[in-house]
Amino acid sequence: MSTRGWLVLDLAVKAALLLLLGLALAFPDAGGFEGKGMTSRIVGYPVAILIVPAVWWLAFRRSPYPYAADVLFTLPFLIDTAGNALDLYDTVDWWDDANHLVNWAILVAGFGTLIVRLPIGRLNAAALALGFGAVTHILWELVEYFAFIRDNPDEFDTAYTDTLGDLALSLTGSAIGALLTGTLLQRLRRG
Repeated sequence: MSTRGWLVLDLAVKAALLLLLGLALAFPDAGGFEGKGMTSRIVGYPVAILIVPAVWWLAFRRSPYPYAADVLFTLPFLIDTAGNALDLYDTVDWWDDANHLVNWAILVAGFGTLIVRLPIGRLNAAALALGFGAVTHILWELVEYFAFIRDNPDEFDTAYTDTLGDLALSLTGSAIGALLTGTLLQRLRRG
């Protein structure tokens, strides 16, 4: 894809996310937004999607902009917010599980597109990617707890089991992203 194509895709993904977050802000009691810690998402997601541009600007702006990493890093936030907007978390039994698996595979692959640029071997790149996935998911579960589980008695009965399942699925997604980092992304870097 051309640089212009990547730029358009990157901006479109970010705009879609911001539009959905705006809907959550305007209609907080709408089906899929209510009780889902949307305030944390409305504040945190725009900050999160600025991480790749900020790091690039501060440390790597002499190198080409990492559009693929930026798109891949933004997609999980968009998928999550779209799932809330469409009320999929409460209407599709497997939606939350699929999100943990797929979103962490995407997120870790995005991180992988950055670390394969470093002069490290495949195993080290895969290990760093897996560690990134594990740490980010633990942080996610902590934020989720404080955002909407801690003060929601309806969540108490299932929160522990759900969190363990989420950790297992996200770790599996992280392993998939790490495998991609150590194999396919390394080959693409060489090519």
